Amino acid sequence: MAPLLETKNLSHIYSAGTPFERTAIENISLCLEQGEFVGIIGHTGSGKSTLIQHLNGLIKPTSGEILFGGENIWKDAQFTRQLRFQVGLVFQYPEYQLFEETVYKDIAFGPKNMDLKEEEIRERVLEAAGFVGIPEHLLEVSPFELSGGQKRRVAIAGVIAMRPKILILDEPTAGLDPAGREKILAQLRNYRSRCGAAIVMVSHSMEEIAASVDRIIVMNHGSVFMDAPTAQVFSRSRELMDIGLDVPQVAQVFARLKQLGLPVEEGVYTVDAALQALLSLKGGRHA
Repeated sequence: MAPLLETKNLSHIYSAGTPFERTAIENISLCLEQGEFVGIIGHTGSGKSTLIQHLNGLIKPTSGEILFGGENIWKDAQFTRQLRFQVGLVFQYPEYQLFEETVYKDIAFGPKNMDLKEEEIRERVLEAAGFVGIPEHLLEVSPFELSGGQKRRVAIAGVIAMRPKILILDEPTAGLDPAGREKILAQLRNYRSRCGAAIVMVSHSMEEIAASVDRIIVMNHGSVFMDAPTAQVFSRSRELMDIGLDVPQVAQVFARLKQLGLPVEEGVYTVDAALQALLSLKGGRHA
């Protein structure tokens, strides 16, 4: 059975054939399966944004291909258009793209472009608003009257309302306070568990990545440096730091403990896992 989405030897060169030619991504092959929660990390300029814009057909590859359900997404214009409803992309600071008179109309924009009937559009708007925690009484309010966190949730709801099979988010919690960040992440986890959608999240926050995703793709100079389950990636903390990335503070502490000769496990990267590991080390047991 074909993966939900797959890239094969994907490369993109900006300004090809000019003095400004630059290879943004090179020879990337990866797969996404239904229900996965995948994090993408990498230093600035590593190719993260270019990669995700290929996944829903916003950028055409210089070479290689992208397959959705086994079909090349560029096989014809109609297929590419339909793909953008199935692979939803939420840009960084998406609230700056809000433009309608009401929250309802902003969330409804995507479903309207799918040529759905008004009854189904309303059903999808209410469902998406519920997923992201926007109460019904705010649907007739101007989005510009909302707080920053609420605007972000409206923008995400506008993509969720298309019911994509893959939801891709570029720094979805950037600029939010800790409470706002946790609300967004909890709502994404809720959407994934209830709808079975795959989620791809680009983030500079290693703590957010550690707490949320099952698998991490590490980008470095336009190529995939690592692609492995979260624990495996963070067990290689020295390699991550060597390419200029931070790792969760818990992972740093456990890497240092291991360096000092303590028999601790590798791949500990959350507070809960650290507690269990330390209790095991003491010979204790978590109640």
